[in-house]
Amino acid sequence: MFYLNTNTASILFQKTLRRSTYVDKSMLISHLNKRIGTDNCFICITRPRRFGKTINANMLGAYYTINQDNHTMFDSLAIAKDPSYTEHLNQHNVIQVDFSKTPDECNSYKDYINYIKNILVSDLENFFGKHKNPGISISDFLIESGQSFIFIFDEWDFCFNESFMSEPDKKNFLKFLKGLLKDRPYTDLMYMTGILPVAKYSSSSELNMFNEYNFMYSSVFDNYFGFNEDEVKYLCKHNESVKYEDLQIWYNGYYLNGNRILFNPHSVCCALENGICQNYWTGTGPMNEIAECIEQNVDEVREDIVKMVSGIPVQIKLYGYSAAEQNMSTRNEILSAMVVYGFLSYNDGQLAIPGYELMEKYEAVLLRQSMGELKKITDRSKEMLNATLNCDSKRIAEILEEVHDSEIPFIQYNDENSLSCVVTLCYLYAREFYYIKREFANGKGYCDYIFFPKKTDMPAIILELKAFHSAENALSQIKNKNYMKEAENYKEIILVGINYDKEKHHTCSIEKYSK
Repeated sequence: MFYLNTNTASILFQKTLRRSTYVDKSMLISHLNKRIGTDNCFICITRPRRFGKTINANMLGAYYTINQDNHTMFDSLAIAKDPSYTEHLNQHNVIQVDFSKTPDECNSYKDYINYIKNILVSDLENFFGKHKNPGISISDFLIESGQSFIFIFDEWDFCFNESFMSEPDKKNFLKFLKGLLKDRPYTDLMYMTGILPVAKYSSSSELNMFNEYNFMYSSVFDNYFGFNEDEVKYLCKHNESVKYEDLQIWYNGYYLNGNRILFNPHSVCCALENGICQNYWTGTGPMNEIAECIEQNVDEVREDIVKMVSGIPVQIKLYGYSAAEQNMSTRNEILSAMVVYGFLSYNDGQLAIPGYELMEKYEAVLLRQSMGELKKITDRSKEMLNATLNCDSKRIAEILEEVHDSEIPFIQYNDENSLSCVVTLCYLYAREFYYIKREFANGKGYCDYIFFPKKTDMPAIILELKAFHSAENALSQIKNKNYMKEAENYKEIILVGINYDKEKHHTCSIEKYSK
């Protein structure tokens, strides 16, 4: 047995329970138990990769699958206190399919879908006996079994990103799922996960029976995917290899309902288990594809990217992104896709880059040759950092002036936010050596930028921006509001004041501060 009533999920979930970084998400089961046997039993939950979808799918398989006894696995979890706990524990026929598993040779949709169909038919025949009609459809076989089933489909959209899939193949796959699931009396519960939301944005969609809970708008299942603030603090208390504050810098930036913080769970677990914060999540997956789309549509989205790298949220109304809409040819489609894939956070109509782990990737995108005029600006950023470390205020002002005179429309600014975008581009190289915080609560107010050195032999940098005042005024504000307080652990701090005046000229005032 591969799909029907197997013990695979139990074995895999037991291994998960042994991890020192396991977080109990078992109350998801309570929500699902209420849907069993109702006309509200079709659930599709979409989240970015490595946000706990497969772990939860295995948990559900271990809990529901008949002819097993997993009391010892679940008795210590939160679900054990739920009134529905024993009613459904190992009481259901379960068909569990991981759609990311493929045959050794998979060169076409036909290879892929026949692999799945053949395994499912074989399982049904092994369990119920061979059917007298070998050509019977799978759905008719399930009907004639006289049994009811819980379906757990993980990574339902895997094939949509495969090169062997044509547009007709994608439609045929949706029809396969429809024929298996829609209006079938044997379906007690259908739990499906993936990255791409179901293509149900038109009334003719094959899968419009699903209640869809996505990463962009729905909050019903928020608590069961990703780690909240309390969960990460709990893990840090029991795994002291990494400080909570470091995890917050690297992996925090998504949001739960009510503006609660959400962390990337995979990266948090890896950091705690390895004892170091680094990039664990973005090395694979669709990030390169999205970067290529940004490059191909630079005129529409580059300003958004620069603003977000600068720490300025982008206000926009996103319309969603589904498995049927993968062209990413417009600004809205590209930004929506970034949210769906987890590369941007979307909260209260604002887009932002979540965490330093992802910030690194966007910085790398801005350094690509195909970014045109932006690349010319970022190439100056090494000189900008050297000028700052050498306290060369004249050269800093000259570089800003030269950048401002470029042909990029959005840096012909008239406010501090636009100036911030230019400063970000001019200091992009500095991010190799510094963690840069914008609008940082410090001393008696919020300073525009603090550069925290990654190595202790470098000075911290505090940078204050002004429009239509003076560079000296910006420097005085740093001192008067004691912005140096947060960087007091560093032996030396460089204070930088930058002003953009009414005559559209830049000035800079700079000095070193030592304790």
